[in-house]
Amino acid sequence: MGQEISDSNFSEADFRRFRDRLVAETALLEYWLAEGVMDDSEPMAGCELEAWLVTRQGLPAPINQSFLEAMDDPMVVPELSTFNVELNTRPHTLSTGLFDQMHQDLDELWHRCEAVAGELGAHMMMIGILPTVQKSDLCLENISGMQRYRALNEQVLRMREGAPLQLDIRAADHLFTQHYDVMLEAATTSFQIHLKVGARQAVRAYNLSKIISAPMVAVSANSPFLFGHELWDETRIPLFEQSVAVGASDYSKRVTFGVRYVEESIVECFQANRDRYPVLLPQLMDEPVESLAHLRLHNGTIWRWNRPLIGFSDDGRPHIRIEHRVVPSGPSTLDVVANAAFYFGLLHELMATESEPEKRLPFTRCKDNFYRAAYQGLDAQVMWLDGEEGNIAELCERRLLPQARAGLERMGMARP
Repeated sequence: MGQEISDSNFSEADFRRFRDRLVAETALLEYWLAEGVMDDSEPMAGCELEAWLVTRQGLPAPINQSFLEAMDDPMVVPELSTFNVELNTRPHTLSTGLFDQMHQDLDELWHRCEAVAGELGAHMMMIGILPTVQKSDLCLENISGMQRYRALNEQVLRMREGAPLQLDIRAADHLFTQHYDVMLEAATTSFQIHLKVGARQAVRAYNLSKIISAPMVAVSANSPFLFGHELWDETRIPLFEQSVAVGASDYSKRVTFGVRYVEESIVECFQANRDRYPVLLPQLMDEPVESLAHLRLHNGTIWRWNRPLIGFSDDGRPHIRIEHRVVPSGPSTLDVVANAAFYFGLLHELMATESEPEKRLPFTRCKDNFYRAAYQGLDAQVMWLDGEEGNIAELCERRLLPQARAGLERMGMARP
């Protein structure tokens, strides 16, 4: 959902003051990381599942306000449009039973959501892009009633100087259209995997999350259709990138795979936020610098496909999470948990067994792999570590799935 704000009317002074606080909070994070202040306790896992409310005919049902009131559950929250919601789970340690617990949490919450939706004459649906959504559904009449979303729309259009957003996706079909608000983003729903890591492991975990993004999107792709056009295997990727296009280059795009690996510290991402990305939502907050409130809000307006997050543990210590955002929602709770298991297992095994993978796959090829996999799914041809090239489905079957299983076994999380 993102952090809510209390206002959507901003002055030039608001932007300057927000910028000053962002600079101060980034400097504090630099100090914390340099001095070992961050929480380095056991890793934790969590997830967010974005979903659709649909009519009995399978069309978007813009009823999330009444749905959320009936649910009355803080783990189910609004999304950008009134036909989307987000389901959250409690964080769990990476240990035996994690995936059973994650599946149970999601399944129980999903069935409750389905029951409430049914009482309102609707259904729940999980998929990266609902094939029946029409351009006319993606309008400001269907924006959720949160200040954050209206302010986001206003500021994106301000930065574009009123120019419409252009959607231009080529594949089997060619889709070109223009849109005058950010509601195109509402057509994209994802399953976001969270991993809390120690500061010393964060660089390798972040870089490897980028490297394995290609196989992750290849095995999970389920969104080939948009507005009656057959496009990428995971059309959600270019759609989201173009739906809030306010950056003129790869260095300032708000939805991005990034421009390089992290080298020395995860703080490099937050330094890039400070230096390369104009403030989008300058909401000033009466909180101490130690809360990093402005740094976290600004980070929430930059949608990296792999995004580092700063949170706070129960004892108040700051911690780092990696948010892996490449996987679409659905098609079932079992599928999304299986995707999470693939991610955690493969990431852990590569962290344990592969030395300096960033030096064995150039970032340009890592990035190219990701977009090839989003475009062609399991048919994509990719380059893996040490220049190995081939079909990504064969790579997954021959190497990556066994490595993922080995990683789960190494953590004591694999079933016999």
